[in-house]
Amino acid sequence: MSFAPKNNIFSILKNSKPGQTVRALGWVRTKREIKNVQFIALNDGSTLSNLQVVLDPAGFDMELLKKINTGAAIEVEGVIEESQGQGQQMDLKAEKIKLLGEADPEEYPIQPKRHSMEFLRELGHLRPRTNTFSAIFRLRHQLAMAIHRYFDQKGFYYLHSPVITGSDAEGAGEMFRVTTLNPINPPKNEDGDVDFKEDFFGKETNLTVSGQLEAEIAALALSKVYTFGPTFRAENSNTTRHLAEFWMIEPEMAFFDLEDDMDLAEEMLQFVLKEVLHHSSEDLAFLAKRFDDEQKQKPQNERSPWTLIERIKFVIENKFIRVPYDEAFQILRNSKPNKKKRFEYPVENWGMDFQSEHEKYLVEKHFKSPVIIYNYPKDIKAFYMRENEDGKTVAAMDILFPSIGEIVGGSQREERHDVLLEKIRKNNIPEKDVWWYLETRKFGTVPHSGFGLGFERLMVFLTGMGNIRDVIPFPRAPKLAEY
Repeated sequence: MSFAPKNNIFSILKNSKPGQTVRALGWVRTKREIKNVQFIALNDGSTLSNLQVVLDPAGFDMELLKKINTGAAIEVEGVIEESQGQGQQMDLKAEKIKLLGEADPEEYPIQPKRHSMEFLRELGHLRPRTNTFSAIFRLRHQLAMAIHRYFDQKGFYYLHSPVITGSDAEGAGEMFRVTTLNPINPPKNEDGDVDFKEDFFGKETNLTVSGQLEAEIAALALSKVYTFGPTFRAENSNTTRHLAEFWMIEPEMAFFDLEDDMDLAEEMLQFVLKEVLHHSSEDLAFLAKRFDDEQKQKPQNERSPWTLIERIKFVIENKFIRVPYDEAFQILRNSKPNKKKRFEYPVENWGMDFQSEHEKYLVEKHFKSPVIIYNYPKDIKAFYMRENEDGKTVAAMDILFPSIGEIVGGSQREERHDVLLEKIRKNNIPEKDVWWYLETRKFGTVPHSGFGLGFERLMVFLTGMGNIRDVIPFPRAPKLAEY
């Protein structure tokens, strides 16, 4: 049986004309029969919309048709016709059908009905076939491409930072160890400790928590670089906001101060959200309806004040308000929720780290705009952030979005060798592990800045999903590494 040249379903629906012969391949979403005519909804993942295949059973092998059920993969050739039914503009009148892969209807778990997210998380190998997850993963692609486009247009160079590292960029210590040593009987040194000199890399190594330090090296030669890759945190957290493996975008720019850093981050976020709105309107419309349906199930006081599209446009269309930590602290301390003890974490002492509830209040209630808080107390920020002249704060900034709070964290980096060395010692970071980082401050040091954007956190904002595990294809979390 010979077939015409194949087309993906997105192309067929967009470009085909009545009378045109086309060939489509995909998976059966639904199959039904009305008055001796069978209707098959076919989807290949290229679009949210299905191609409706119409066939007269009398013209086909009945045994073959019995095997074409939800989940089966088929190849169809036929002629495009204007649809006589509602919900689609065209049908494919089937002339040839080939079964590529069966799916037992008694065993196939993804049936044409609403499934819970918890159920689908247990079916990571099949959940991309659902409308929700196919839309999410197409959006993920569009968002990633928009990020690459933005930095390319701005003259940045894409840097591949290492996944395996001998340093802890954040100083948090919650890292996954990388080793080839025998876990039961590792070699020991004279002190009785594990002798990592015998390990594969000759030293203790881990999966990276950030590509920032390596990106700084490149920025001090190429001026503007960015990383976009996986990072890892061994944080034993099972919340809806945490993953053990997640993707980070980390630009680093020589000759940029904190003001430049904030300008770039704001422009980049607005650019990529505009791009996704333009390129993914169908998938966003589907997820927006899902978001609205979920909001209706919540108590009135927990519902979002925006639709999903309104929330995205809220960020695109509003200038980000910039406020120093001191001012933000005073606003929160004097706020009605704080005075009436409605905050779970009371705002009392200067130097505290703001929580999600505080960030949302600033964005959604007080400023009614995306917010950038800058000049944070130095004791709650990382060692590499540039200390300000007041001796109390560092040139750091966080960007806050509605609904989710912090979306970007960045700073001007500490370029002064003596100040950086003092901070490294104060944070008990072994100098031998970061000697190379220190040396960049000895040979032509310059003011430079950067920030980190959590890709999955931005995806949560964009899609309206309530759990970060649902915006990454194969989530990694405590006790979760099935695929």
